[in-house]
Amino acid sequence: MDYQFKDIEQKWQQFWADKQTFKAENHTTKPKYYVLDMFPYPSGAGLHVGHPLGYIASDIFARYKRLKGFNVLHPMGYDSFGLPAEQYAIQTGQHPSVTTEDNIATYRRQLDQIGFSFDWSREVRTSSPDYYKWTQWIFMQLFNSWYNKSADKAESIDELVKHFETSGSQGINAVSDEDILTFTADEWKALPDSRQQEELLKYRLTYLRESTVNWCPALGTVLANDEVKDGFSERGGFPVEQKKMMQWSMRITAYAERLLQGLDTIDWPEPLKEMQRNWIGKSVGASVKFPIESPLSFGEGRVESASIEVFTTRVDTIFGVTLVVLAPEHELVAALTTPEQKAGIDAYIAQTKKKSELDRMADTKTVSGAFTGSYVLNPLNGERIPVWIADYVLAGYGTGAVMAVPSGDQRDYLFAKHFNLPIIPILDSQNIDTEADPTKEGKYINSGFANGLEYKEATAAIIAKLEAVGAGKAKVNFRMRDAIFGRQRYWGEPVPVYFKDGLPYLISEADLPLLLPEIDKYLPTESGEPPLGRATGWAYHASPKESVSEEELKAPSPLERAGGEAYPYELSTMPGWAGSSWYWYRYMDAHNNNEFASKEAIEYWKDVDLYIGGSEHATGHLLYSRFWNKFLKDIGKVTEEEPFKKLINQGMIQGRSNFVYRLIDEQGRGTNTFVSHGLIKDYKTSPLHVDVNIVENEVLNLDKFKKFRSEFENAEFILENGKYICGVEVEKMSKSKFNVVNPDDIIERYGADTLRMYEMFLGPLEQSKPWNTNGIEGVFKFLRKFWRLFHNDAWELNVSNEAPTKAELKSLHKIIRKVEEDIERFSFNTSVSSFMIAVNELTELKCNKRAILQEMVIVLSPYAPHICEELWTLLGNPAGTLSYAAYPKFNPAYLVEDDFAYPISINGKTKMNLSIPLSLEAKEVEQFVLANADVQRYLDGKTPKKIIVVKGRIVNMVV
Repeated sequence: MDYQFKDIEQKWQQFWADKQTFKAENHTTKPKYYVLDMFPYPSGAGLHVGHPLGYIASDIFARYKRLKGFNVLHPMGYDSFGLPAEQYAIQTGQHPSVTTEDNIATYRRQLDQIGFSFDWSREVRTSSPDYYKWTQWIFMQLFNSWYNKSADKAESIDELVKHFETSGSQGINAVSDEDILTFTADEWKALPDSRQQEELLKYRLTYLRESTVNWCPALGTVLANDEVKDGFSERGGFPVEQKKMMQWSMRITAYAERLLQGLDTIDWPEPLKEMQRNWIGKSVGASVKFPIESPLSFGEGRVESASIEVFTTRVDTIFGVTLVVLAPEHELVAALTTPEQKAGIDAYIAQTKKKSELDRMADTKTVSGAFTGSYVLNPLNGERIPVWIADYVLAGYGTGAVMAVPSGDQRDYLFAKHFNLPIIPILDSQNIDTEADPTKEGKYINSGFANGLEYKEATAAIIAKLEAVGAGKAKVNFRMRDAIFGRQRYWGEPVPVYFKDGLPYLISEADLPLLLPEIDKYLPTESGEPPLGRATGWAYHASPKESVSEEELKAPSPLERAGGEAYPYELSTMPGWAGSSWYWYRYMDAHNNNEFASKEAIEYWKDVDLYIGGSEHATGHLLYSRFWNKFLKDIGKVTEEEPFKKLINQGMIQGRSNFVYRLIDEQGRGTNTFVSHGLIKDYKTSPLHVDVNIVENEVLNLDKFKKFRSEFENAEFILENGKYICGVEVEKMSKSKFNVVNPDDIIERYGADTLRMYEMFLGPLEQSKPWNTNGIEGVFKFLRKFWRLFHNDAWELNVSNEAPTKAELKSLHKIIRKVEEDIERFSFNTSVSSFMIAVNELTELKCNKRAILQEMVIVLSPYAPHICEELWTLLGNPAGTLSYAAYPKFNPAYLVEDDFAYPISINGKTKMNLSIPLSLEAKEVEQFVLANADVQRYLDGKTPKKIIVVKGRIVNMVV
């Protein structure tokens, strides 16, 4: 029978599901290999052909590793909390869980029909209570931990309390807030519990603090930087402003140095590692305090003997400071603003709120700012320095203030020129309109006691002087800020915290998971609280009743099964990155009810050997995952410092858009006539996107176009050679451009094996490439040609047990070696080409030898598993799957060339090539040549006067 891909693929997908073919074991003597894809958010649109690219690559590698004798864990799940489902709930009133469940069903169907070897027994969903129970548990461990800089690790908050009780704050070297108290053990014990809890919050790895956030009033929530573009929300395009709010944050900055150093230990793309290095932004410099002219009696409150602290990597330029610039959100702005400057400051702050932090960081050309009316003093020479605000300074970076040196920094220079501020030269050889290079030659001028010194000496002298007068010190700073960990949304993990006297406390671990309550609407409350504020009676009972009935024990929430005083829960939910920051561990032990994963499972699987996903997560998911992983190692729950040994960023499959060209009339209006692409130079036209699914080889299906939109029902066409040829452009694949290709359509027409191989054939995995359905026919024909090798002209199985020829063995072992090398270096596209060459060679050799074809089936199976499973069975192998067969061993002996095609020349002119064994000596070569009938025909009965043999090179006969 001819290649019936639909029947074959349905058969084997059902077989794999029924037999749980790809279920991995946690206890085996095989070496482990953990292959992981960044799990998807299940959107309502389902998959397009760009989405499976990385999944296909990882699946090929997972299948290959099984053939090589590894116990492979290759799981899949869903990052199923998120804003899109919530927005749909707001619009329709449908609970987000219903939308999410429907979307997951679509994704699962599509993933199954592509033939992935996922271990579905380990599926996780971040929105499932049995999963987010452990996300909440990890939050609780972070809340109960502090970072001991002396030990360079996280430790229990109980250990910190013990130290306070015995030694006070003396000897504590912690990552903490700046405003921590100094106290003795007795003073600590004398503090009321509420005051102790306030102080501990300054040390906890997750804590509440007022932070500047991206606030979207229309969505009623805080947005992450990557959810904001050009001052608007990516979802819905609503305005976003900067706003100060009490927010949960995580002290990722405690791990900054370890996150930086860890990048040198993992096999990740260098551009991605550089993105993380830049985001972490380690800087070695100094902290400097500029005293404020005091007392100040204007603004909001009186500022006495205060100072503005800045961090600078160029403390050597302190004598060139001509202004201090604050972030518009800086806590001192209101107090420093004089009545004369208030209107200008207020207007500038309002303008800044419309920009996201990313926009402010990216805008290096715009010069804007406002003068507060106040001054600070240079701590080393007493010079009076004006205080400005400008949006290029961010409240969360460093101290939210910078010392501006116009002669040493391009942006400061432009700012000073724009506002006509002084510019003081620093170096005797400096060009003031370019950024200063501290390594360039030159000695300091206008620099007080540093005059005449060079960079290193000047820096050391200035830091020593600052320390001596109590105005500064050497310091290492990181650009990275603590991660905001709250969203004013419904569809996310509830934070397992209640409030007593305004302070946060953890619920009992026995009460996990804290479930999402039912609410009437998914919008913020009328008073501005997050949607969870709508929940009726949603509160925590910290003092449960002594006797609890059996019925109450079965109740889902602490409220229903406990008495005592009720305390309000936290109303924000966790951000999207919470559930994705540890999910690879849950796959190791997905159904464990007692812990997020057992010690035995973690010790066996350890970490992810291969992780495939997009580079867009470099400073989000990938950074947070490394942070949580290091924390879990600190508290003894995991064994590895880094979660992902090797990471590959797959490129994007771009859309191939097609265009039709609407004829424009004399009044500039669009008509209902469309001009073929090759003729548009002769007409005035306007391009319109057209659905790529009604275009084949750039030829438009006219009947389908008329049904594409009702307005085109009576369309007329100006054709070329009887056809309408569409224009083409490569763009991002999106519904608005009508260039989305659904994998369902490809599989229906060509099959999953064709789709898998074609996506790999498009180009190198890491590179972006356009989708072009025009080339898929060739891959489909290749699979039919491969199928034909096993069959005669009547499509009957026709496989011989004869011994293979040298040529057949050579062709086989070339592809064995090539595919093994290609897969190991993730060069999947070159393997597809090699398969085509190998099948062509075997077809020309009329090879139907079992010894060759059976090995070929195994080698091809990671790429095209369905056809290979079927052929494996047809070859008479024991019932079951080839998924755990042994990958063929490459034998280099079969590639050794025993013969050489000698060019045969007569009187210096090459007449033919003759294959002669290389083992023959010159005299034997002469005899071999003269015995050949074709050679005798060229000699035409003449006897050569001389025969010159250059072994392995040429035979030349002189007649």
